Amino acid sequence: MRILGFWNNKGGTGKTSLAFQGICAFASMNQTKRVLVLDVCPQANLSELLLGGQENNGGGNLLELHGRADRCSIGGYFQSRLPKPFDKSSIQPCGYISRPSAFNKAIPKSISLLAGDPLLELQSNAVSTLANTQIPGTNSWVSVVSWLRDFLEVCVDDYDFCFVDMNPSFSMYTQIALATCERLVLPVTADDSSRRGIQNAMSLLYGLRLPSDVYAQHNFHIRMQDARLPLPKIHLVAKNRLTQYINTPKSYSAVLSGIENDLSTIHADNPSNFTINRIQDGFVEIRDFQTAGVVAFARGTPFATMDAGTLSVAGKRVKVNAEQLNSNREAINKLAIRLWS
Repeated sequence: MRILGFWNNKGGTGKTSLAFQGICAFASMNQTKRVLVLDVCPQANLSELLLGGQENNGGGNLLELHGRADRCSIGGYFQSRLPKPFDKSSIQPCGYISRPSAFNKAIPKSISLLAGDPLLELQSNAVSTLANTQIPGTNSWVSVVSWLRDFLEVCVDDYDFCFVDMNPSFSMYTQIALATCERLVLPVTADDSSRRGIQNAMSLLYGLRLPSDVYAQHNFHIRMQDARLPLPKIHLVAKNRLTQYINTPKSYSAVLSGIENDLSTIHADNPSNFTINRIQDGFVEIRDFQTAGVVAFARGTPFATMDAGTLSVAGKRVKVNAEQLNSNREAINKLAIRLWS
């Protein structure tokens, strides 16, 4: 099983929308591959999209999963681990995994889902406390940070690819998700906060440019290294929500050039943290989805299976332009091809 995550320490970069469209396009292009989606986010936006979106009862379908006996979600799985955090002998993933296409016919049938859950926030303090508990002969942090690795080990033969959507944070549940990933897609937008977000991500993941050595001993990178667990590698940086102009405007270009320069320096000094030989090969541009994107997310419909024409959104008829839809589909297909190329 190959595992790729979508993450940025900064919110508002369009991470979940890219994950939704990219994963669905990937599944549509690779119909013989079995795909598992892990929504490790208390907002569960990706799960709602996969389960139908606003227009097709995505929220209600998610609540139905949460209401099942074993709570069919990541919150349900974590709840089962809390009483026995260091024992992985009784993990049964099938009880927590659903099939979105049973709720939403627009989603490829090859996609399975471990749904997101607001319960993650309530569990966060307990999970962090367990991870920092001092127990002779047991590395508590490693045991807890491996919860999703344990989950995937049990169902490794059931899926070919796993995609992970993560919260824009570095909470313990986000670290659990990151510790599972082999590759990462980092979405950025053309603003200075995205540039700072990338710099923060490099510090959090790899311990680069920390303000003081005091932080090093507790760094994610050091703890993973000591446990001989592989760190995720940066695979793609998605320049997201660019304008619809033919050429990127100068103001956008200047900020994006700054991000590229920062990453070029980091890549030159630390190439082992990337899957790519040249930093230029790691960038992909995604222009703003405009009306087609609004309709797609409201209806929980990926571009891969969406039709042009007039569609209903919030009781109003909205026209989706065929040329715009095809342009969006082309951009997402390029991203999907590169997710594991």
